[in-house]
Order: sequence, then C-alpha cells, then structure tokens
Amino acid sequence: MSKLTGKVVIVTGASKGIGAGIARAYGQAGATVVVNYATSKEGADKIVAEIVSKGGKAISVQADLSKAADISRLFAETKKAYGKLDVLVNNAAYYDFGPFDSVTAEGFHRHFDTNVLGPILATQEAVKLFGEEGGSIVNISSIVAIEPPPYTLVYSATKAAVDNITSTLSKELGPKKIRVNAILPGMTLTEGAARIGVAESEMGASMLARTPLGRHGQPEDIASVALFLGSPESKWITGETIRVSGGLR
Repeated sequence: MSKLTGKVVIVTGASKGIGAGIARAYGQAGATVVVNYATSKEGADKIVAEIVSKGGKAISVQADLSKAADISRLFAETKKAYGKLDVLVNNAAYYDFGPFDSVTAEGFHRHFDTNVLGPILATQEAVKLFGEEGGSIVNISSIVAIEPPPYTLVYSATKAAVDNITSTLSKELGPKKIRVNAILPGMTLTEGAARIGVAESEMGASMLARTPLGRHGQPEDIASVALFLGSPESKWITGETIRVSGGLR
C-alpha cells in the first residue's frame, strides 16, 4: 500500500464512523487526505490531527453533499491545495429509519439528495481532477441494498441506487481508466449507530444472528477494503459490489 504515497484522496463524511476509519487508513498508507465534513468541524479536525501526528498529510473541508454548490467548492478547494485527485470515496450519507407510513416528501428528498445525487455530482467533479492515469471511485453502499430489513424503506432504496450507479458508471468511465466499485457494509458499530441504538434493536439482533462471523463490524473492517479498492493492487477490478458484512446473507 506504500504505492499510495503522493496520491490524493477525498473521503466524504469523514468526521466520524466509517468515513473517519477510511480517512485514517489512507493517511497511514501515505496518501494525502481531504477529510470532508458537513457539520462536525471538531470531528474532522481531530481526524486530520491524527493523520498529521503520524507523519501524514491531511486537511479538512466543509461541504454538505446534498448541495451542488458545496460539492463544487469541495473539489475547488482540493484542486487549490493539491492540484489533482486520485481517489474519491463517496461515504457521506443520511439515514432515518421508521415505518412505511412515516415517510415524508421532505425525508425522501433529503435521503436521495445526499445518498444518490451527492455521489453523482461528486463523481462528476472528481473526473475533472483525475489525471491521464485515471482514478478510483469507491462508493459506500450498504448490505441493506440487497438485504433490506423493515423500517428502512427509503434508505435501502438509496443504497440500491448506489449499486446501480456503480455498475453504470464503471462502464461509462472505464475507457477513461476510472474504476468504480462499491462496498456493502453489514451492521457496523459507529457513533451514528450508537446514537439511534440500532445495534441493540430488534433489527440489529436479527442481523447479528444471521452473521456467520458472529459480530457486528468495526470501521476498520470497511476501511481496509476501501483502501484496497483505491490502490494499484485492485487495478483490474471495476463495477463490483463487494459485501463486507461478516457473511451476512
């Protein structure tokens, strides 16, 4: 993974959880990391400080991935700071679980603007910054895209869309030497999961019972695969949706 030295990566939604784990992994592998956050500057700056304290390079950039203007600014600031981009990890996401009859138009659009439109617009901007050698897009989907539990209707739909986007763009961007893959995490113990108590819920218990490796995931479980997909070691891999779920089926 030392081949990532000199590479520039943007990780969206990287102030905590899976995104923070991915940012740390890229920093440790020698990449220069742009740690994106929407609201938690303190969290993003903490991740930057961790990377820098271990000899890495990183900056934090605020941008709400549901807003086109913010996305454009994120990439403009990356270009200003580093002049290029090699890897984009589309991790930022919004989720709110509840029964079918609680779905609102506002909630629907917030989910889709952040989880679907955001990665599309971010990928458009990334393509402009990738060099002649191409680049790598790593989309963070979810196991719920193919194993949707109750009460996740809109969120699961957005992640199914991410998988479709991954497949479609891998074909469209392949001729430009740009690879597009997705990771489908299982239940992962993050700050967000703890906040809503999902791991301790009936849903979490059901998912754990169907996980052969017998535990929920940790951010580093996802980060190691995201690092691989952004590295030269995965140069012959594109259009894949990879379950990282402890065997959950």
